[in-house]
Amino acid sequence: SGHKVIKVKVAVYDGSYHEVDSSDIAFQIAGSLGFKNAAEQASPVVLEPVNKVKIYVSENYLGDVMGDLNSRRGKIIGMEDEEDMKVIQAYVPDAEMYKYSNDLRSITQGTGTFEMEFDHYQEVPHDISVKIIEEYQKSREKEET
Repeated sequence: SGHKVIKVKVAVYDGSYHEVDSSDIAFQIAGSLGFKNAAEQASPVVLEPVNKVKIYVSENYLGDVMGDLNSRRGKIIGMEDEEDMKVIQAYVPDAEMYKYSNDLRSITQGTGTFEMEFDHYQEVPHDISVKIIEEYQKSREKEET
């Protein structure tokens, strides 16, 4: 998908050196090719950033906001009362939070607010990762032509 590779540990068990054929660049190329071959066989996954989100809404809009969070692949982890508001806590993929401010205002007639911060990475669902990889491959093909 063209993204950075993280959390990888590599151990090289064998290698050889030859006076004529061995050079820094030769070892870099060999390492790169070895990593590429290993990565293709390792079943890598695409990860996405996930935010912890707190949404402050009146009870009148609670159901609509929770439904909207579910449509954004959100996972509701808790709910509290705070004065006359309900506070929904959820994990929501960052990719699903674009334009959320406008959408929340629309759902709550301008009364809802939220805060969010990065929390962790998680595996992208298979159907979405297939689309990401296909889009990346198409963009690479365009670059090569």
